[in-house]
Amino acid sequence: MRIGITCYPTYGGSGIVATELGMELAARGHDVHFVSYAPPIRLNPANEHIHFHEVEVGTYPLFDHQPYTLSLAVKMAEVASTTHLDLLHVHYAIPHSVSALLARQMVVPRRLPFITTLHGTDITLVGRDRSYLPITRFSIEQSDGITCVSEYLRRATVETFGITQPIEVITNFVNCDEYRRVADPARRAEWAPGGEPILMHLSNFRPVKRVTDVVEIFVLVREQMPAKLVMVGDGPDRSAAEWLARRKGVDRDVLFLGKQDRIYETLAQADLFLLPSELESFGLAALEAMACEVPVIATNVGGLPEVVKHGIDGYLAPVGDVTAAARYAIALLSAPERAREMGHQARESARARYCSTKIIPLYEAYYRSVLERSS
Repeated sequence: MRIGITCYPTYGGSGIVATELGMELAARGHDVHFVSYAPPIRLNPANEHIHFHEVEVGTYPLFDHQPYTLSLAVKMAEVASTTHLDLLHVHYAIPHSVSALLARQMVVPRRLPFITTLHGTDITLVGRDRSYLPITRFSIEQSDGITCVSEYLRRATVETFGITQPIEVITNFVNCDEYRRVADPARRAEWAPGGEPILMHLSNFRPVKRVTDVVEIFVLVREQMPAKLVMVGDGPDRSAAEWLARRKGVDRDVLFLGKQDRIYETLAQADLFLLPSELESFGLAALEAMACEVPVIATNVGGLPEVVKHGIDGYLAPVGDVTAAARYAIALLSAPERAREMGHQARESARARYCSTKIIPLYEAYYRSVLERSS
């Protein structure tokens, strides 16, 4: 198939999933055309089946803000016509599904179905804003296919927007060949020269991730034992987390790595992964850690309970309860054999339910069903 994919190219879950999906599809022989204002952060264009089309947004004195939605629609229609796309697959409803709807109308009478995948904040945060709710609902309803990444998000979408079209749950996934436990003693020695256990967090450091809670949890752990905290990613709340680490006196034990490539190599060095988010519609970072045999301590919200099984491959604590999260962390770090057992179980859970070899065929089958229905 010839598939157009649009996503945000930034350091966030929806863009990462879309990029990984495109690369997996290309590896299976499909022609994948990414359409966005910049190459996605994890995109590896080495495969001959991967193509990138940049959306150029011109400046004009009349516009206070560049009309990206319209420029994207024009580029989608252009790429669809010149490369004979079979369908468009847009990730994150606003504004991508609106642009896809316009592109579909622009290429008539040619057929160009589009699928919208909902990832989380496009529904739980942005979409609920009264300024966007009507157009979000309309563009989702006009999609030829709708998928979302968890059962929680499917329910939230129906409750928020009253969507009547069927919504297919196709979960996030991980490449289990890349995301696995591979020890790197030199890297561990760099971060924890005394052989201390390593706690890790990975996110885009937005307020919803509650990165200061990560530091608070670590402070409580640090009071009981030597340990190191590795913070991976970047975003608006990074400075708050850095300041809190200094104020609490643990800044020498906290490393901020910023954005990283080949994230699986970094995750594989962790002993414990912390994800104390306000809300996660799925929890991709938790899954990536689990595939690397790292037990996860997360919050009992959104789609996380679908991914992390409490007491089996990780622990779930109430949002904001740093004491409970720290208690789970201390218990695991104090019992290395139990932690390793839980890490093995996390890996097995990821392999059994979320490997790309299981999820990508679901997308391929869904594409075919949409093409059949729209023909």
